[in-house]
Amino acid sequence: MISQPYHLYVERSDASRNMARYYAMSIEPNLFGDVCLLRKWGRIGTRGQMMVHHFRREEEAVRLFLDLLRQKRKRGYRPRASMPR
Repeated sequence: MISQPYHLYVERSDASRNMARYYAMSIEPNLFGDVCLLRKWGRIGTRGQMMVHHFRREEEAVRLFLDLLRQKRKRGYRPRASMPR
């Protein structure tokens, strides 16, 4: 069982380099009682790519979530005022 929700959506844009990227993550339970970290990324306005990491314990998923968040912030990704639809 997930103790609290973990959801993240950040973007990185640079018009001079024609860059418009997004990165989204969430921690979710699966049907087998494990915890999954779902990662989605790509160009804004596209479906992009997706990767799923499976963990036995929520703490492991949270650790990777926070590590990835730090990496993305270093690269210039920032939260958006409202979530995309």
